[in-house]
Amino acid sequence: MAVSPDEANDLFLGLLRVQKLLVAAKHAAPRLEEGVDVAAYPVLFVVAGAGTVRISELATTLHNDVSTVSRQVSALVTSGMLDKSADPSDGRALVVSLTERGRTVLDQIQTNRSRWFQGLLAEWEPDATAEFVTRLRELGDALDANLRARGATTPPMPFDSTRDQKQKED
Repeated sequence: MAVSPDEANDLFLGLLRVQKLLVAAKHAAPRLEEGVDVAAYPVLFVVAGAGTVRISELATTLHNDVSTVSRQVSALVTSGMLDKSADPSDGRALVVSLTERGRTVLDQIQTNRSRWFQGLLAEWEPDATAEFVTRLRELGDALDANLRARGATTPPMPFDSTRDQKQKED
């Protein structure tokens, strides 16, 4: 059965509200490392997934300009979470990689985020949570397919949202 125009609009407005609240929550999140803005933490996730990555590729993946990502990388290098080195394929470019300290901080971020969401979802039934995750992935897949059908380049994903689903199926 097709979704009505009112239902589609309600869903869009609900997602917009959640997006705005998540942005507000990110800005109110506690800093795990003094001197490193929480806005730089997504860099850690992308680098962890990529292994080593150029700063320009980080900027593309994170939908930020190179100067912003470069400043974030510099702060993360200074704090010991990232290493910066010459790109083996092009010595003029730089690549970054996660340090052991960066992996520890990344694990801490993920643990804190999981606990926060557990608190938010404390009243949810496990089946309702699983259904929500499934539907959210389906919405993401539909949006991705729609963008591709219109010839748009879909943004690179800094993580695989289907990873846990694939592990459960194995």
